[in-house]
Amino acid sequence: MASHAGLHPSTVSRALSDVPVGVSKGTVARVRSIADELGYFRDITGAALRTGRTRMIGVLVPRLTDVVLAQIYESIDDTARAAGYNTVVANTRDDPEVQRMRLDGLLSRRVDGLIVGDLREGDALVDRILASGVPFVLVMRRGGRHPSVTTDDLEGGRLAAEHFLELGHSVVGVIAGDPLTSTGRERRGGFVGRYAESGIDIPDRYVVDSAFDLDSGRSAAEGLLALTPRPTAVFAVNDFTAIGAIGALRELDLELGRDVAVLGYNDVPVAAQLSIPLSSIRSPLEDMGRLSTEMLLDRLEGRQMSSIRLSPTLVARASTLLSNMTKDSR
Repeated sequence: MASHAGLHPSTVSRALSDVPVGVSKGTVARVRSIADELGYFRDITGAALRTGRTRMIGVLVPRLTDVVLAQIYESIDDTARAAGYNTVVANTRDDPEVQRMRLDGLLSRRVDGLIVGDLREGDALVDRILASGVPFVLVMRRGGRHPSVTTDDLEGGRLAAEHFLELGHSVVGVIAGDPLTSTGRERRGGFVGRYAESGIDIPDRYVVDSAFDLDSGRSAAEGLLALTPRPTAVFAVNDFTAIGAIGALRELDLELGRDVAVLGYNDVPVAAQLSIPLSSIRSPLEDMGRLSTEMLLDRLEGRQMSSIRLSPTLVARASTLLSNMTKDSR
């Protein structure tokens, strides 16, 4: 390949790399054109043996079909690519056995580091990563003192509670997510705690554990809406359980925003596009992806870093404001 291009092998190698540092654009274009003609592919394994780096980052998520995780991963991939790294993502399906197999698969590819968006209390995952010696960063979910980039979910839960309290809701339900995840624990904890501070204790039966999907949200909402007294507002700890709850309201001929207010979490793009737009606590998802990648790159270079907790914001829309708007228009 180098002889065909009339260049030194190191120049060819840099021209074919993801970030061709020190090589002109014209040379890069010429080398890659010759490579295409010859059917030549850069030997990544050989490069890894020479440098001790594969320039590959592994990413573990419960499921990439989740829009929240997909947004975070896209930001991870963009940031890694700009730094000259490739990424490979693996879905664990929140199943410990699948999680173990996916981790082993990434480690067998000799990834330089891992970004982990899948962590539940009691998992052996972190212990296995620590035993491997591969640097890692947690994203979205926190665990112990391990380096992480998350939203301040406790504050997010408090913001949700303050919104409902301002609107006068005293009988409220919580679709609380998985208590074994930091996101589920902290979002519900912030919400319930803020209500307690206002002098309103939310009974346990009004706080329902769930998975983070539509069907779980619908099922949890059906239970909450059958209670007496019926909650006038429901906080769901992610947008998809909130949308599932909206489906339960529809089946009972209850009007979203007037009969029952619903508030989600993360503010995925579809939230604003619903026929009655969904109020949500916005997480800075792209920032989480970017910062977790930058943190991992710092770890790979031996630089000091500490965990980051980003601030959530309330985005109020008709799903919580509709009844208030109606009052104001009278």
